[in-house]
Amino acid sequence: MTSAFDLLAAIDVVDPYPLWQSLLDAPPQIAEDGSFALVTRHADCAELLRHPDMSSDARNSTHFRATMTEEELKRIEKREVFLFRDPPVHTRLRRLVSKAFTPRQVQQLQPFIEERTRELLDAAAERGRLELVADLAYPLPVAVISELLGVPHEDHATFAGWSAVLAKSLDRLMTAATPEELEENRIASDEFRAYFEQLAEQRRHDPRDDLLTALVQAEEAGDRLTMDDLTSTALLLLVAGHETTVNLIGNGMLALLRVPGLLERVRDKPQLAEGMVEEVLRLDPPVQMTMRTALKDIEVPGGTLRKGGSAVLLIAAANRDDREYDDVLTFEPGRDDSSHLSFSGGIHYCLGAPLARLEGRIVFAELARRLVNPRLGELTYRDNRVLRGPAVLEVGFDALLP
Repeated sequence: MTSAFDLLAAIDVVDPYPLWQSLLDAPPQIAEDGSFALVTRHADCAELLRHPDMSSDARNSTHFRATMTEEELKRIEKREVFLFRDPPVHTRLRRLVSKAFTPRQVQQLQPFIEERTRELLDAAAERGRLELVADLAYPLPVAVISELLGVPHEDHATFAGWSAVLAKSLDRLMTAATPEELEENRIASDEFRAYFEQLAEQRRHDPRDDLLTALVQAEEAGDRLTMDDLTSTALLLLVAGHETTVNLIGNGMLALLRVPGLLERVRDKPQLAEGMVEEVLRLDPPVQMTMRTALKDIEVPGGTLRKGGSAVLLIAAANRDDREYDDVLTFEPGRDDSSHLSFSGGIHYCLGAPLARLEGRIVFAELARRLVNPRLGELTYRDNRVLRGPAVLEVGFDALLP
């Protein structure tokens, strides 16, 4: 039986898909003592993502609690991120945050995303080279989430540095962290929170038309976000709204380079960029896996997951399940099927999905329109198994059209 530790150690970040396929084709895997299970099939993952007795709170995991000190557990308890909480805490926080994260807030960003995308590609055209991650995929989402939250432009680079450290910590939900990694994460988290506490106080006295002001003002039946709630939510939006979109853009560029005829199709019919986003999310998802913990004994493929046991849901495998999709490995932007699990499911369905889709659609259409004869240069991947994407992606071209 493969453990979470063995699984992460075995992943080839450049191409994890042969491993995912082998696990998808293999019989269900569950530990003899019911403490751990690997779940790969689409229907099974979808069911467990929606199961009321499967927890997103790792503190319910027997293994997780055994690896954490009391001080660390108290620190996590105080700073609740609703992505990793269950009802009623999750219900309360998500309800308040969703009042601020409205379709109007997202749609207002479209002109900014379009303008910033053009500016970044114009700069690459002037340089005569495009390293997609550093030149576009990284700066665009951090600019967008910063604009959404109301972070001053001069602080965007600092913001991006915190994001990189905190995103890597997601791997540590399934592996033991070194003391150095824990300290690095603590420092980044503390600096981020201190910064946002100060910025939130400014918004209390000087409201603006941004998400941070909306979060400060969010209220229902006399209930407001505490400062810890607010900074935890801002931290979640940073990591979930930035790092995942970096990977979406990088993986989408690779699709434009590798899928025969795709770039020409999207260039000729820019509306296909919308379907292209869904296929990138399905076949090369930014979030490769997630974890749930059983609140009581639960039947899963292969046996019984005991209370306190953890199930790793291999989203990247489930999205390639031929029981769910026809021509499952064919990249087809006209598929008109968004049943993939890359935005999770149930009560934890990604609140930022509309923003990610908007950014991806704009970027993919613009890349297809402007790049003439693009070709792949140097490609390396970040050492992050949960949030997977390129670290360096050089794109050669004959021209970058205006």
